[in-house]
Amino acid sequence: MTQQLISDRAMGLKEPAPAGKSRGLWPGNPAAALWRTTVGKKAVMAVTGAILVGFVIAHMAGNLKIFLGAKPFNDYALFLRTVGEPLFPYSVLLWIARAVLLTSAILHIWAAVELTRINWAARPRSYAVKRSRATTAAALTMRYSGVLLAVFIVYHLLHLTLGAVGFAPGAFSHDSVYHNVVTGFSAWFVSVFYILAMGGLCLHLDHGIWSMLETLGLNNTRISRGLRLLSRLGALLVFLGFIAVPIAVLAGWLGPKE
Repeated sequence: MTQQLISDRAMGLKEPAPAGKSRGLWPGNPAAALWRTTVGKKAVMAVTGAILVGFVIAHMAGNLKIFLGAKPFNDYALFLRTVGEPLFPYSVLLWIARAVLLTSAILHIWAAVELTRINWAARPRSYAVKRSRATTAAALTMRYSGVLLAVFIVYHLLHLTLGAVGFAPGAFSHDSVYHNVVTGFSAWFVSVFYILAMGGLCLHLDHGIWSMLETLGLNNTRISRGLRLLSRLGALLVFLGFIAVPIAVLAGWLGPKE
């Protein structure tokens, strides 16, 4: 037996694991073990996607308050900064929410990249014949719409959150969100970029909501068509809700005066 082990080691063969010990089946960190699986990455995408979809809907609803006038819109923006006072200091809960959203976005993108790499490794060559199973434009453009959204989010934060781009010196006011939105969207190229990005968001949500429901086990053959319709209608409503603001600014329906 000893001579056999010496021979196996010389040939580069590993010793068999001792009986009763399964190496590598359950690492010390269960979360890391789950992340290393395809199922775990899809679960991360689904959960973070649900968080981001919830934010998108709430953000769209908040944006539409601009049609109530300058004061209600500015009051809403102030509420977001003061919510939780005096238990929480000014703007703390808002920054906590931003941190959660940023973390969710990073994990969502990371999981998407990892799954893409796994798919490419499993299928290094493109199919010689296109698959007969029909797919949607939203599914085919998920990666591209995701990249567009990532670029847009960075610009959007620099633009309307920080006022670092798109405003003349002194034109951005942290106390008047209504003024910032109207002034920012008055530049037609900014509004066009915003509308194009919202088109990418619509496509991303169309397939993303559907995939999220499927990954979370909320889909089955009996309600499949209904969920597909819900996903598509939800994406379309979000698109229309978001683009209503820049269109109203360009059309002159939202004046610069408060």
